[in-house]
Amino acid sequence: MRNWLVLFLVALALGPALGQAADFPGKKSTWHNYARYDFKIGDADCRVVKPRKTAKGKPWVWRARFWGHEPQTDLALLAKGWHVVYCEVGGLFGSSKAIERWDRFYEFLTTQHEFSKKAALEGMSRGGLIIYNWASKNPGKVTAIYGDAPVCDFKSWPGGKGNGKGSPGSWKQCLASYGFTEPEALAFRGNPIDQLEPLAKAGIPILHIVGDADSVVPTTENSNIIEKRYRALGGIINVIHKKGVGHHPHSLKNPKPIVDFFLNHAAK
Repeated sequence: MRNWLVLFLVALALGPALGQAADFPGKKSTWHNYARYDFKIGDADCRVVKPRKTAKGKPWVWRARFWGHEPQTDLALLAKGWHVVYCEVGGLFGSSKAIERWDRFYEFLTTQHEFSKKAALEGMSRGGLIIYNWASKNPGKVTAIYGDAPVCDFKSWPGGKGNGKGSPGSWKQCLASYGFTEPEALAFRGNPIDQLEPLAKAGIPILHIVGDADSVVPTTENSNIIEKRYRALGGIINVIHKKGVGHHPHSLKNPKPIVDFFLNHAAK
């Protein structure tokens, strides 16, 4: 009996090393009463918020840019047992460096912390660039894409080469992040609007929420093109239009349509 007791105590002590994922590194705090961890992977600031009870399969939503802005969808998913994560790619505009950062973060979460192999992606505004560019390179690692007033072509924003306002300072930063001259950027065919075929072939569902009066990221130069091309490729996309609304506010006051979209398409 004594030997069995010793073995039990040893197994209990070694539990985390015998199949249970270790806790997250870095600074621990709280976010809306959920455990939050901030740490670095390479030169990227990363963040993970844990649900109180993890849902089966360890689903997660990957927030791109603007952490904490209009958090109602993230909070609803946390309540459903999803993790909410973030990896800083500010100033990179979906370029190869941004994709490399996300690649490292994905490997960390799925190998060291046993997250689902398929992520749900959430991109507001310029966050559209990284969610689509990463997904096009990794279609087998994505379960669903939600874009909110998403930038889908950097010529539109920050370039301002169409009807949108653009942002001259951000455009210079965008060119530098890609190593482009302006003529090279205008000729580039690697924006989200150009890379939809891998997503359609993988059967990735898309949800967009847009304001029809958006003068910053005009739907005619961004979301509308994604919608038309994705449908032509046989892809599944739903767009919720907010009549008379500009670039802000993002999301929906009641996030149920967004939450249901993610829950319905969660990786099994």
